[in-house]
Amino acid sequence: MPEVICTTVYQFPELSDAAKEKARSWYRELGPHDDWWDAVYEVFERVCEILGICLKTTPVRLMGGGTRAKPCIWFSGFWSQGDGASFEGYLSHAKGAAARIRDYAPTDATLHAIADRLQAIQRRNFYQLAAEVSHRGRYFHEYTMSVDVTRDSPTWQPPTEDAEEIVTEAIRDLARWLYCRLQAEYDHLTSDDTVEEGIIANEYTFTKGGRRFG
Repeated sequence: MPEVICTTVYQFPELSDAAKEKARSWYRELGPHDDWWDAVYEVFERVCEILGICLKTTPVRLMGGGTRAKPCIWFSGFWSQGDGASFEGYLSHAKGAAARIRDYAPTDATLHAIADRLQAIQRRNFYQLAAEVSHRGRYFHEYTMSVDVTRDSPTWQPPTEDAEEIVTEAIRDLARWLYCRLQAEYDHLTSDDTVEEGIIANEYTFTKGGRRFG
């Protein structure tokens, strides 16, 4: 025979500190919303555009049919050694990139340094350097990218001896920068303050001990 059980439920602010921690842990297990990294990717795409990197794309099927071009950007994280980010694209000289990146991100010294190094090596090669960035393997971090540097010289001059090393390290630093941005975004979305905002906004209720109810 069915029984009616009465219980008292609580809003998050009404819980004890220990119960709040249990409630936060439950909410974190749900994980951030799908595609939470999109905003970071959009910033990264803009940074690449400024630096002269045209990201490769891959077709992705849409729910309603058809496809869209998805930039070749990947990451894994944030708990294991070897986690990181990588991407694929084509690099060429971008006129005024060092000044433009400072306009776009005036306080980001890492991006300033990357742009400066790329500009300097281009200058030494008469702005004729190009590079293809490709991902290899099943892991995603800066060392899973190969960088093939070439020089488009009308007199068939090769790149300077330091060109490949400098361009490769700049590309890897950019992948490290992307990973740091992704980790910062994830840490923000799973922080106590953001988690509590999500719980309260969704009006979740809990038992006295902090277990989800309803």
